[in-house]
Amino acid sequence: MDRFWLALSFLTTLPARQVAYQSDGLGKAAPWFPLVGLLLGLILAAAHSVALWLFGPALAAVLVVVLWAALTGGLHLDGLADCCDGLLASAPPARRLEIMRDPRVGAFGVTGLVLALLLKVAALSSLPVAWPYLLLGPVWARWWILLAARRPAARAQGLGSTFREALTPAAILTAALLPLLLLGPALWWQARSLLGIALAALVCFAVLRLAQARIGGVTGDVLGAVVELTEIALLVAVVRP
Repeated sequence: MDRFWLALSFLTTLPARQVAYQSDGLGKAAPWFPLVGLLLGLILAAAHSVALWLFGPALAAVLVVVLWAALTGGLHLDGLADCCDGLLASAPPARRLEIMRDPRVGAFGVTGLVLALLLKVAALSSLPVAWPYLLLGPVWARWWILLAARRPAARAQGLGSTFREALTPAAILTAALLPLLLLGPALWWQARSLLGIALAALVCFAVLRLAQARIGGVTGDVLGAVVELTEIALLVAVVRP
C-alpha cells in the first residue's frame, strides 16, 4: 500500500500515511492514480450534492470548484498556468522552459487560470446531474497523464523525466482497468459520456502536440495541464444545450 499512499499524497492534499520517497517511486505508484482520482471524484460528487441542495446550481458549482482546487493543492492548476506562460510565449524552446520554471505567473498564465476555472463553474452549473462526470473526469484525467508521461521528456532532469523512466506499459495497462470499468455505467447513464471522453482525449493529444512543437517534449507542468484541460473538456462536452 505504500505506492497508494505515495500517489494519494502527491496528487491530493488528503491525509496520507508518510512513506519513504524514492526517485522512481512515483512511476511505480502510477497504477494507483485513477483510484486516487475516483476518491477525489467521490468527495466532489458528495459535496456537490449537498451544496446543490443548500444553495442551488450556481453557488454549488463555485464551491465545488474551490474544493476541487483545494483537494489537489492547486498542483495541476499551477502546471496549466506555467504551460500557458511558456507554451504560448513568443520565444525559443530554451527560453520557454525557463519561463515555465519561473514561479511567477504571467499574463498568459493568469488568463488561462481564470478561463479554466470559469469553464468548470459554467459547465457544472449547467448540468442537471453532475455527479457521474465528477467521478468520470478525475479518473480518466489521471490515466491520461500516464499516457502523456510516456512521451519524450523536454528536460533531461525533472519531475516529468523521472516519472517517465519508472513508468512501464504494464503499469499503464493496469491503471486503465478502473477508467474502463467506469465507462460502462457512464454510458448506461448517458451516451453523451462517450463524447466527453473522446473530446478529452483529443484535448490531451493537442496539448502533447503543442508541447512537442514548442519545447520538444513533456514536463511535469505539461502533465498538470493535461489533467486540468481533459477534466474541463469532459465536463463541457456533456452539457446539453
